[in-house]
Amino acid sequence: MKRLGVACCLLTLTLGAAQLLAQQPPASAPASATPSMETSKTVSDKLQQLDQKVAAAQSSADNAWMLVCAALVLMMTGPGLALFYGGLVRQKNVLAIMMQSFALMALITVLWALVGYSLCFGGSGPFIGNFQHALLRGIGVDPNPDYAATIPQLTFMIYQLMFAIITPALITGATAERMKFSGTVLFMTLWFFFVYAPMAHMVWGKGGFLNAALGGRFPTLDFAGGTVVHITSGVSALVCALYLGKRVGFPKQPMPPHSLVLSFIGACLLWVGWFGFNAGSALASNGLATTAFVATHFGAAAAALSWSLSEWIKNGRASALGAISGAVAGLVAITPAAGFVGPMPALVIGFIAGIFCFWMVTRFKAIFSYDDALDAFGVHGAGGTIGALLTGVFARAIYNPIFGAGKPTGGLDGHWGQVGNQLVGVLFAWLFALVGTFVILKIVDAVTGLRVSEEHEIAGLDITQHGEEAYNLES
Repeated sequence: MKRLGVACCLLTLTLGAAQLLAQQPPASAPASATPSMETSKTVSDKLQQLDQKVAAAQSSADNAWMLVCAALVLMMTGPGLALFYGGLVRQKNVLAIMMQSFALMALITVLWALVGYSLCFGGSGPFIGNFQHALLRGIGVDPNPDYAATIPQLTFMIYQLMFAIITPALITGATAERMKFSGTVLFMTLWFFFVYAPMAHMVWGKGGFLNAALGGRFPTLDFAGGTVVHITSGVSALVCALYLGKRVGFPKQPMPPHSLVLSFIGACLLWVGWFGFNAGSALASNGLATTAFVATHFGAAAAALSWSLSEWIKNGRASALGAISGAVAGLVAITPAAGFVGPMPALVIGFIAGIFCFWMVTRFKAIFSYDDALDAFGVHGAGGTIGALLTGVFARAIYNPIFGAGKPTGGLDGHWGQVGNQLVGVLFAWLFALVGTFVILKIVDAVTGLRVSEEHEIAGLDITQHGEEAYNLES
């Protein structure tokens, strides 16, 4: 009986369990997993679309900023530099000096499109580019990640063109009032190919000998052109002034500016355009552009004050010409440092540059008695040199970690060796410009001649070189 009772209990439990299992719905794991997988895929697709829209918005903003900056830099040549230089020469030469700036806007543009851009930014050689982008082959709306990952390479190309235009135009300040127009055109063509293009590649091009970001042997910090633009043009201006000799009557005959009003307007246009020159060199509308923008303004302001103060101490008054010259000197000096320093170092760099360039223009020039007509060397050569050296002192990784996260940038950042790199870059730029310019001058002098005749110089270059006069004063 006991065994029978146990058996009956087991049978009852088994039947009850079977009944419970039969009442529960069958498992359907795959069916319940399908909506979850679809939801995950939808979220992933939406996130990807959102990333694409964000990237497109960033690219559009960066591209708009860079196109504006390109226009600002072109404005620095014409009308900025044309008016600044035009007001400083005598009335009989105002059209001639302005024509040189305007002609270079056209000449360098054509040379740039043919082969200039490729020589500056093609390939990865240490000293010069190659011909891979000759005739702008391969330059379109797709970015080149080596240089600017968020803007079309076509935008990068046109922005860099504006630098190539203004650089040789700066030299005309030293040759003003005595150089043939034909000689100017040939000289600037050869100078662009054999001085500017190699220097631009060495400092800014991939693999360039002095490039700080893309594998250079001596990484020289040059944010927007202290060596490439100002040292090369300023030193070349000095060579040209020495080679051409002094203007007829210099220094005994007074040669005051014919219109400081024009120069004043030109200097103000240069100051505004320089924001495109320096802040635009961030190649994006980001915090680095803001850093460069602020440093540019502070450097110019400090130099305008220090030049005026120096002039006040020396002459008992501050002149308008001194103030605008000081501002330009500060803009020149802050150019290589703009993207590496904060506001206070920018003030220091500008203040030092104003005093140094004032001394170069007033004392150094008098001691050696050379005729740099519009002080292209005293402002651009000297200002670019002091600015490049001070960049090595004041550069900070907090503003631009160009050597990598956590690595110091300049001397005050703990990397005093960078001052040595800056010195190498400066000396190389000086030597390259000196030798290259002298050789080119000899070639041009043999082909077209460089200097106008004494009769033409006395009559003025407006009428003798272009058959025009700047002002018709007939009533």
